[in-house]
Amino acid sequence: MEEFHKVRRLPPYVFEEVNRKKAAARARSVDIIDLGMGNPDLPTSKFVVDKMCEAIRDPRTHRYSTSKGIPGLRRAQAAYYERRFGVKLDPQTQVVVTLGSKEGFANMAQAITAPGDVVLCPNPTYPIHAFGFLMTGGTIRSIPAKPDEDFMRAVDRAVRHSIPKPIAIILNYPSNPTAYEASLDFYAEVVKFARENEIIILSDLAYAEIYFDGAPPPSVLQVPGAMDVAVEFTSMSKTFSMPGWRVGFAVGNERLIAALARVKSYLDYGAFTPIQVAATAALNAGDQPVAEVRNVYRHRRDVLCDSFERAGWHVPPPSSTMFAWVPIPEAHRAMGSLEFSKLLIEKADVAVAPGIGFGEFGDDYVRIALVENEHRIRQAARNIRRFLATGGEDRHNPAAPAETSAAL
Repeated sequence: MEEFHKVRRLPPYVFEEVNRKKAAARARSVDIIDLGMGNPDLPTSKFVVDKMCEAIRDPRTHRYSTSKGIPGLRRAQAAYYERRFGVKLDPQTQVVVTLGSKEGFANMAQAITAPGDVVLCPNPTYPIHAFGFLMTGGTIRSIPAKPDEDFMRAVDRAVRHSIPKPIAIILNYPSNPTAYEASLDFYAEVVKFARENEIIILSDLAYAEIYFDGAPPPSVLQVPGAMDVAVEFTSMSKTFSMPGWRVGFAVGNERLIAALARVKSYLDYGAFTPIQVAATAALNAGDQPVAEVRNVYRHRRDVLCDSFERAGWHVPPPSSTMFAWVPIPEAHRAMGSLEFSKLLIEKADVAVAPGIGFGEFGDDYVRIALVENEHRIRQAARNIRRFLATGGEDRHNPAAPAETSAAL
């Protein structure tokens, strides 16, 4: 039978091939050190879990919630933005609670996109930034991921030569996967351009609190006039080690937020109320829990860069996010990131994310996630050292069973 229209628009999910390799190796009792998926391993703070347990004992919280989010959580997000960025938000009209930033981004794409609309998207970038629009019938035009003059030149060229004119620009800083950071001056330039050309800005700020070496990353909404054109997405997944809780936010321009809220009202009843109550407690707790999470990732980053360097593989130290964006060693670069990632599982018992999964311009890189403890990261480095020293000779039985179809 012919593929469904929307499914046809989606390329094969390349991470699934890596998942199959991991599953096959684990089925053979191989200990795979998984630095691939950005799935935080740190436990959610006890006070957040306790608040969840307290709320869940109240049977009133077991009823349908609201897709827009409970008022207390929206107020807590507005208070966070004022405290952290100096940005004032109306919790009623400028904040929507989402089921993680990924869902919010996808439903915003659905709310604003007509078939054939052009959207400017960094390449490489987090997959939902492009696929959210592809699934709604939009068209993606790639622009550089690095926030510099080339970015602005590409945006200007796209607006002048794209037919129809692009409706939106996607920003993602600190970036997943590249860990690039944007300055407030860069945001000001983008906002000025967007206002002059009547283009929407969609900013993914999921890693605002995971930074290590400099000033805290800014928000595009700090720029005067940004509220006229911009919506920003944040998430509690990494900042508060709450990935499975699925809590995020969209904030900013009232018209865009209203459009997202209307679409969501047809699709969901929001997160389970006790989850939202616990998320409110987390946001209102101040900076200490966040600082503790940040410190863990900083130490892991330092161990990763140091141990892999001694193993013979240079890892450029990221100044933010929980990821390192790492060039494939020269001897293996020609095979591309997917085949290299599969080779690492087979020969070094280490899983990473192939850069091609984030866009074709990522194929010379792999993304390494800081989701294992320091001991496991050092073990991964020892495995990598042996792999590089042997030139990639097989460490396992070449007659091992074929891969299973299970995914992790």
